[in-house]
Amino acid sequence: MIDTGTLHEGLARLCARAGLGLLAGEPQRLTGGAVMESWRFAAGGCDYVLRRAPSLAFMEGRPYGHSTEAALIEAARAKGVTAPQVVAVLEEADGLGSGFVMRALPGTADPKVILACDDPDGLLRGIARDLARIHRLRQADVPEGVPVMDYRAAIADLKQQFMDAGGDRPIIALGLKWLEDNCPPEVEPVLNHGDYRMGNLLVEGSHLTGVLDWEIAHFGDHHEDLAFGCMAVWRFARYDRPALGLGSFADYIAAYEAEAGVTIDPARFRFWTIYRTVWWALGCLKMAAQWRSGADRMLERVVISRRTSEQELDLLLLLEEDASEEERGRPVVLPDMSCTYLGEANQAEMATAIAEWLDTLKDKLTGHDRFQLAVARNALGMIAREDDLLHYPGDYLLSEALLVGEKSVKSSGLLADLRSSALQKLSADVPKYPALKAARKKWLGEE
Repeated sequence: MIDTGTLHEGLARLCARAGLGLLAGEPQRLTGGAVMESWRFAAGGCDYVLRRAPSLAFMEGRPYGHSTEAALIEAARAKGVTAPQVVAVLEEADGLGSGFVMRALPGTADPKVILACDDPDGLLRGIARDLARIHRLRQADVPEGVPVMDYRAAIADLKQQFMDAGGDRPIIALGLKWLEDNCPPEVEPVLNHGDYRMGNLLVEGSHLTGVLDWEIAHFGDHHEDLAFGCMAVWRFARYDRPALGLGSFADYIAAYEAEAGVTIDPARFRFWTIYRTVWWALGCLKMAAQWRSGADRMLERVVISRRTSEQELDLLLLLEEDASEEERGRPVVLPDMSCTYLGEANQAEMATAIAEWLDTLKDKLTGHDRFQLAVARNALGMIAREDDLLHYPGDYLLSEALLVGEKSVKSSGLLADLRSSALQKLSADVPKYPALKAARKKWLGEE
């Protein structure tokens, strides 16, 4: 993360260059954001947000840079999309790396606040309509450099990412094989936001005020954006409301179809739900590699990498529909890992003790520091619970068998084994993940 002195000096230079007025006060780091940094600052009596990469190395290999993203946002805003106004793109002389500055918009991106709004149904309809407006944009409407998705090439890229990460996660291997076997024919490409979900939407009251984070926008199938926002991970605490945690699939799709003038294909919707679940599972895995490389040493990277298990459980819930009734009905057996320690404190107890001490500091911190403290406590919780996690040295061989189709969810006993391992792993990594409770009810009969 950039030091505050360098940030302040760079913003002062940028404000002078872009005619924003004198910089007032200290910039404040905004919480959240799995990829880029966001800083809010004031200048000339107005509020702005700086969006920047944590390092120049972090931008290597990305399909396009921040200048293209900024131009894309402006193109979308010109077509009536609820997008922020970009006022400046960073230059080398600013000394702030890669990024751009937007005029701050009213509202919050905090899912907890948004999901408690007074009119979730009305907000959901507004979000659906705005997404349909994004999908009206074609290649002639946006700057050059925004890629067109090749479905088969995208699946191949995910497979390579999987192998680069060790190739030893059977549930992800199962998902990759399913994608290869069920890839649909390509349709006329429309602009996809690429990350259209709760957490990237600004809301004031019950009204959408801004669509953020456009760095992975591309041209492709409109079903992809629709499916991504409905994934279990983006419902947060409202697992029972499958459309962005706000309402039903039916209402979301109906509002989108009315605005877009198209009919949604359930089979394509399912394909893209599975595709993006695999995509995000691998995206989480890559966070650890980014931390190890030094491209971004933020604590969030290593913690998000452990959220892979969320997507593995969600993926298995999606894929088990293809198993036979006999395999779906096979009982799931969890190993007894209970153990009483009578000697010196073990690793789990030490991690728990540190987490409890950190909790006493919560009221002494504000802003991003308080957010980082919560992330640190989550990391210590993962360490404490890892003693209860079984490791499977044969996962690489099983993954290989699944990738080539030698085994599948139809194989005798495999689904039950995968269910058991998914429950154990997620219980150690993120025990409060809402889908875990739903899976335990479905697979173990727990209430």
